[in-house]
Amino acid sequence: MKYCKDLTVKAVEHINEKYVLIRLTHSEPLPQMLPGQFVEVRVDDSPNTFLRRPISINNVDEEKNELHLLVAVVGDGTRHMAQLKSGDTLNVMLPLGNGFSLSPAEDRLLVGGGVGVAPLLYLGKKICEAGGKPTFLLGARSKKDLLMLDRFIEYGRVFITTEDGTEGEKGFVTNHSIWQQEKFKFISTCGPMPMMKAVARLAEQLNISCEVSLENKMACGLGACLCCVEKTKDKGNVCVCTEGPVFDSSRLFM
Repeated sequence: MKYCKDLTVKAVEHINEKYVLIRLTHSEPLPQMLPGQFVEVRVDDSPNTFLRRPISINNVDEEKNELHLLVAVVGDGTRHMAQLKSGDTLNVMLPLGNGFSLSPAEDRLLVGGGVGVAPLLYLGKKICEAGGKPTFLLGARSKKDLLMLDRFIEYGRVFITTEDGTEGEKGFVTNHSIWQQEKFKFISTCGPMPMMKAVARLAEQLNISCEVSLENKMACGLGACLCCVEKTKDKGNVCVCTEGPVFDSSRLFM
């Protein structure tokens, strides 16, 4: 079931100059949300922001009744969101889309890049709750661009690549030595499209099942506007917001 709720801003944490973590809550229990699902945020008092903004669910703290959104500050709408204060209200449609699979919990590699690491934190948490121990492979341009490493370490092993070599191994996530050193049964990935395509191709070469979380532009989140359409091998053109955003990579032309 989908809901449209006015959520209260509990805190806004400025992680660096490009990213903020917004913690939201409500007087009633938040609906159940799955890793990989997303929300559509209405940005009020922003004259140039006419449509809702799709944001991945970064984490859900059931005990505190909080929803966490990791937001990349890239335009007027997200800049306005970054300026929110504790006690402000944010209108949110949630939860939307289909999330990551939670099985198998063992021998699972989660690969993320940029703001695409956001949904992998909640996925890692849920895998741990299912008895697994995920391995994270996170990529960024530079050490300063790595996000929330202290949180990822709580749920599993963390391996890092940076393009400039300032942290972890130098290169892209597909260049990391872990691919030669260990074997995985399943891969979940989210990030820039070139990265996900490279991960999907490598997974195919290694005969590993792989799912990707697409980040197509979404205006409505309900399959009405058709701006997020993606071509698939089995169903033709589908709306990412309703059929995805998570797909088995074998269904896509990657």
